[in-house]
Amino acid sequence: MITKDLERPQQTLETLERPADPQVLEALYEQPASQTASILPFAALLAAVCILSCSAIFTRLSEEELTASATIFNRFWIASLALGMWSGFQQFRQPPAETDQTSQSIQIRDLLWFGCLGILIYGRAGSWAWSLTQTSVANSNLLHNMTPLFATLGGWLFLGHRFNRQFLMGMSLAITGVLIIGVGDFQVGTSGLVGDGAALLSAVFYAANFLVIEKLRTRFTTTTIMLSSCVVTGLLTIPVVLVGGNQLFPTSTTVWLAVIALGVISQGLGQGLLAYCLKQFTSGFVSVFMLMEPLITALLAWKVFGEQLNVLNWVAFFIILTGLYLATISKGAAKSRPIH
Repeated sequence: MITKDLERPQQTLETLERPADPQVLEALYEQPASQTASILPFAALLAAVCILSCSAIFTRLSEEELTASATIFNRFWIASLALGMWSGFQQFRQPPAETDQTSQSIQIRDLLWFGCLGILIYGRAGSWAWSLTQTSVANSNLLHNMTPLFATLGGWLFLGHRFNRQFLMGMSLAITGVLIIGVGDFQVGTSGLVGDGAALLSAVFYAANFLVIEKLRTRFTTTTIMLSSCVVTGLLTIPVVLVGGNQLFPTSTTVWLAVIALGVISQGLGQGLLAYCLKQFTSGFVSVFMLMEPLITALLAWKVFGEQLNVLNWVAFFIILTGLYLATISKGAAKSRPIH
């Protein structure tokens, strides 16, 4: 008995002196960093939704003087200028040796992907901006927010995403909430049928936009992707505006401020934050999270403009938040591979 008691301190000392498993130490050290890395994309995604909630307002203000094509042109040349200045600032601040390796060695196929992305962005922005001139804002926003259906299907078909039942249930609830918000203002009629079709087409382009950016984010930085796509989109828009003989630049201060806000805030900052998040989150989850946009827009209209919200609106808000919560905690939100 005494011998066993004397052996215990020695065993305890040997246990303390034994080196810990490197994998255990690595997991302990990386846990706080992992928590921080997961919070930051969520914060960026929420900020992007809040910023992009104002895009429809800026677009409508611009189209009081400019056509849809001219609005897109000014949006993207201003965004290209802002992103180019930001890229130059980043290169000045960091030596070339410290820059991200994923932003180097652009191949021909990468240029094709950038060109494809520019076409998709132009298609999405053009069809949505044009739909706002052919149908009501409620119709356009409602159909434009069908993006998660196409993004989830495209991610499953082309990127190998797997979505469990909880994610699909959350997506269905969130879409149902959006439908409840917009169904009261949804105008059914043949007069705006073409505009409604353009708004739905913009949702398809938007979903493809997410999928291509998610693919490019495996090799390139957010600034590189956004700058290249904005330049391509701006160049694609010039012939359309010139052939139509439309006014190219704004003349009033209000419209100038609107297109500057579209370029710098909506495209540069808002879409840039979405591209940043697509390195950690799947396209399907980002598109589902974007369904918070009509919720935030309705709350802003209630708070700023005094628009009344009925009981059905609040029920829809609760359904959207419940759906987003289910989608967030499901396995279909984050990617399976770790992000470095």
